[in-house]
Amino acid sequence: MKVYTKTGDDGKTSLFTGERLEKDDPRVQTYGTVDEINSVLGMARAFSEVNEVKEKIYQLQKVLPRLMADLASINKPALIDENDIKTLEIEMDEMDKNLPPLKSFIIPGSTKSGAMLDLARTITRRAERSFCSLSRFEAVHELDGIFLNRLSDYCFMLMRVEEFVIAKRAAVLV
Repeated sequence: MKVYTKTGDDGKTSLFTGERLEKDDPRVQTYGTVDEINSVLGMARAFSEVNEVKEKIYQLQKVLPRLMADLASINKPALIDENDIKTLEIEMDEMDKNLPPLKSFIIPGSTKSGAMLDLARTITRRAERSFCSLSRFEAVHELDGIFLNRLSDYCFMLMRVEEFVIAKRAAVLV
């Protein structure tokens, strides 16, 4: 099987459910933005120096294809469910217990992975905005939007953990 199919040469792409849409269709824009999130998370995982963060990113990357499949399908049952959202919430609560209280805005860039996780957070916010626009005109799964909302917070928490652990290690070495 070849990587190129030539079926997109006319500016259209196929959804999982077979429909052909323009490549700049809001639905394609939305799942394409989720694909960007997954790529940036891969970079963050590659640069992470904290095993817990690496593992959480990896597990998250295994969920994102289901979200993309939801967004690239019409009239199919949702693949993202309440358990996916609850998992993010539980993990964020656990991470938060081990971090100092947040008293000010964080300036990203203390670590490479932390900066990439913050980029993933902002791309997730863009995906959420795109999802909201799409939902005004087409049927979407409500849980996908909720998942995106939690996902941006989750990326923020992962960034905090990455940067906190690295700063703590550096303080011990001094």
